[in-house]
Amino acid sequence: MSEFFDALNDKHVEMIGKQPVFFVATAAKDGRINLSPKGYDAFRVLSPKRVGYLDLGGSGNETHAHLSVDGRITFMFCNFEQPALILRIYGRGRAVLPQDAEWGELAPHFEIIPGTRQIFVADVESVQTSCGWGVPFMAFHRERDTLKKAHAGMDPDAWLTRAKGRTTSIDGIKTRATDRYFGPAD
Repeated sequence: MSEFFDALNDKHVEMIGKQPVFFVATAAKDGRINLSPKGYDAFRVLSPKRVGYLDLGGSGNETHAHLSVDGRITFMFCNFEQPALILRIYGRGRAVLPQDAEWGELAPHFEIIPGTRQIFVADVESVQTSCGWGVPFMAFHRERDTLKKAHAGMDPDAWLTRAKGRTTSIDGIKTRATDRYFGPAD
């Protein structure tokens, strides 16, 4: 049976902290629904009513696009161990880029790694837990290092050019581009 909460509590935060992967879903009116898996210890509970995650440059920028026109975001965590549990966070989110004033407040909560493009922050509207009995037992082996290696070895000017070229979503929504490359020494 599912339960709803107005904010994250200590048990929720503990469960979230143990998960090596989470999922993010966003959508824009008349557009595709985007659902993405995320790893790299990128998620942070900033307060019981506020969460965020560090975003690396990758294949697209759909989350940024959807949040810029709609704002709705859902995060899902599945406990692949005991106890069986699924936790969803429903909220309103936005992208914070390195050139934004809010960056200085948010960035210290994360390990800024090569390829960092933005931080997504979301105000929690509700939290839902459900049984998770259909979720399999799975063991975490290790993070993939391919994306980190690719970003660490990229020329900063080429990375910025690529990031600035990814300012239109697959549904044609325009986004803002980062103005900073975070390299191995940052």
